[in-house]
Amino acid sequence: MTKQIKFILIAFVAALLVWFIWDAFNQPGVNDLKGGFEEVASYRNENNTGPIIRVYAVTVNDPAHAEMEAYGNFMPHTKYGNTKVYFFPKGKSVPKEVFPGEENIPAEFQQNIIAKYEKDAMGTVHFKQY
Repeated sequence: MTKQIKFILIAFVAALLVWFIWDAFNQPGVNDLKGGFEEVASYRNENNTGPIIRVYAVTVNDPAHAEMEAYGNFMPHTKYGNTKVYFFPKGKSVPKEVFPGEENIPAEFQQNIIAKYEKDAMGTVHFKQY
């Protein structure tokens, strides 16, 4: 091979490498979503051998334009586990603690829930906006 071909190949590989690194560090995330989300409470059970249960309470600045289902999709989920995200409008009373089981949110906060996202053990997403 000539020097020119080697130089072109090296430049091409270097450009490709820079592109891969740039792309890896510029992936979209929760902070890129519309709505102004803030996690205020979370729960994760200690069981690492069975189903992992995750529950989150999140406030939303702009419920009308918030990408709540996309936010739920960004949350961690484990195969055969369950992830629930409860959305509340900012400024209303929100729980400082969430719990496992059927009732994850204390009764006094139930009326403030504006949406619920759930990904079940089979990976099926259920999103309900109130």
